[in-house]
Amino acid sequence: MKEPSLNVHGGPLEPCSTRPLTGFFRDGCCNTGPMDRGLHTVCVKMTAEFLALSKYLGNDLSTPRPEYGFAGLKPGDQWCLCASRFLQAHEEGAAPQVRLAATHQNTLHIVPLEVLQLYAAD
Repeated sequence: MKEPSLNVHGGPLEPCSTRPLTGFFRDGCCNTGPMDRGLHTVCVKMTAEFLALSKYLGNDLSTPRPEYGFAGLKPGDQWCLCASRFLQAHEEGAAPQVRLAATHQNTLHIVPLEVLQLYAAD
């Protein structure tokens, strides 16, 4: 039987979002596995500032892509973000809020807990 996923505090990983449906596995959680090379493990609440930065950096998350069933994200949407992109946004001063209880513990291999806590929304 598969062990439950844990969050950055060592507790059970809470869901991030089902509307829009997020996660590498599109299960609503920031779960990860060997195929998830981007480590989509940080549950964030989107901001206009972060969406603009992400688009500028080449990852347009706000434009709908119906061919992929992606409606585009808007401020306030929760989404499983790549750990390295979150760290980059932190370094650029544009990191969004984080739901720690819904952020996978593997995030800590990339982003220190102290940095995540600066943006804690829960």
